[in-house]
Amino acid sequence: MKKIAILLSAALLFLVGCKDDLLTRSPLDALSDETYWTNEANVRTFAWGFYTRYFDGYGSSFTPGRYFNGQTLNDDFAPASPTQFTRNVPATSSNWTFAWVRKANLFKERIQRVPMEAEAIRHWTGIARFFRAMEYHELVRQYGDVPFFDQVIGETDFAQLYKPRDPRTVVADSMLADLQYAAANVRADDGEKGLTVNKSVVLAFMSRIMLYHGTFLKYHSIDQNRAKTYLEAAKWAANEVITSGRYAATDTYRSMFSSLSLASSKEMILYRKYETGMLTHSLNSYNNKEPQTGVSKDAIESYLSKDGLPIQLSPLYKGDKGIANVMADRDPRLPATIVNQLRVSKYAANFSSSGYATHKFLNEETRELPEGSGSLNQTDAPVIRYGEVLVNYAEAGAELGTLTQADLDKSINTLRQRPGIAMPKLEVSGTSPAVNGKVYDDPSRDPSVPALIWEIRRERRIELLLEGFRLDDLIRWKKMEYADTQANSDINRGAWIRKADYPNTDAIIEGTTEGYIIPAPKLESQRLFTDPKVYLTPIPLDQITLYRAAGYELKQNPGWE
Repeated sequence: MKKIAILLSAALLFLVGCKDDLLTRSPLDALSDETYWTNEANVRTFAWGFYTRYFDGYGSSFTPGRYFNGQTLNDDFAPASPTQFTRNVPATSSNWTFAWVRKANLFKERIQRVPMEAEAIRHWTGIARFFRAMEYHELVRQYGDVPFFDQVIGETDFAQLYKPRDPRTVVADSMLADLQYAAANVRADDGEKGLTVNKSVVLAFMSRIMLYHGTFLKYHSIDQNRAKTYLEAAKWAANEVITSGRYAATDTYRSMFSSLSLASSKEMILYRKYETGMLTHSLNSYNNKEPQTGVSKDAIESYLSKDGLPIQLSPLYKGDKGIANVMADRDPRLPATIVNQLRVSKYAANFSSSGYATHKFLNEETRELPEGSGSLNQTDAPVIRYGEVLVNYAEAGAELGTLTQADLDKSINTLRQRPGIAMPKLEVSGTSPAVNGKVYDDPSRDPSVPALIWEIRRERRIELLLEGFRLDDLIRWKKMEYADTQANSDINRGAWIRKADYPNTDAIIEGTTEGYIIPAPKLESQRLFTDPKVYLTPIPLDQITLYRAAGYELKQNPGWE
């Protein structure tokens, strides 16, 4: 039944990070649905069970999180074997599950019986509804229409268990209502700042989630009125975080991704803490010791020159023949993200498929220590940070057509003035972008995207590069053609090299003696975007079969029938 059935005892097995004194807790074999919901401490403990589901950070051990996790189905990476678009309907999938929806609904319902003050009940109800919105965001993002459940469904209530899919707009409306309730009722502070969900965390995720659904509805021509409502909600939520004064873009760019502790960071709204012997990961090792999927020529060329102009327009740009030229006079976020040397196969053990290797996540203090190798890395991971909220704010305003210079100054231009960046301000002149009073239009701009929105999207790409957003961005903008390795050949190109400088390399280059590295040279390995059905994930066959066997119908996504 769509894996919806989950017993309370099973839910309790999800609990992680319990902060109670083990000596004061009741024996696990004494816990039951009747005895558990007796105090706020138990409610808090139950809430921890959602954290690893939604806040994975850098993952754990050798299991990756959302940051630079090898995802290559976008235009930021130039892989040797491009990830292909889904071609067949899967027989089964662990993603089509409503167990976490049930857990959130059970949490919301059980909170009402706990002897707590009304304020505490409202707070924890907000937490439960926040997690329900988080889960439905993931389901709608993948499948579009999904059945919406606002209460725990009995195991024999077959009409509800096998209910048809609700339109994504209906589900998104419910998500918005959940997030609005949480924003109004979740405490401004509850537990250790940066490590627990509070009002700012809710608002930050609200800006992310509603921006996604607003732009998806807009660009996929589903519901323009709702798109406007969701975009307004995204901008409002981001503005609430900005005007709270609780966060600031005062960290150096790379320190947010390579620090042993983010506890003092002014930009971390929520982060995941790692500690040797308790919880570690392997991202630092991947950036340090191992071969990696390289960043594409396309992504490298999206970085502006230091004068704030696209490279095709800037007199500062020195071309791409040699890494020194690539890095010269560019947005400082480029050398903070990519190492200042090429790593070519046969010449570096930690070579990159494109020659361009990442620097963003490497902690220099531990790179030669045991903690810098294998799965023992202990650098803390951002979960959601102020920089994302700022670009969410700017994009929502641009999509609404309301973006002003004041909006840019408190969002993108705040990021450009971060310590160590000092890029010129982005200006708006009518409906066009400008820098230092000069209106410009990037010659490489997609002509279907207005010039100002193109620059907002560029800033988002640069600020969030390798943080796991790009595929979702291409989906919501209806721009998956950017990931086509033939239509966009620069995502199958890397650094320019001379064969004479690397005579023993097995890297393929375009020319006989010099040229760009071609990570995936074989025609049959190219990734072609040929069918818009891939904007939605197909429903697994076993779920359609289960519905049919019970006398109900679960409709497949368009194009996957």
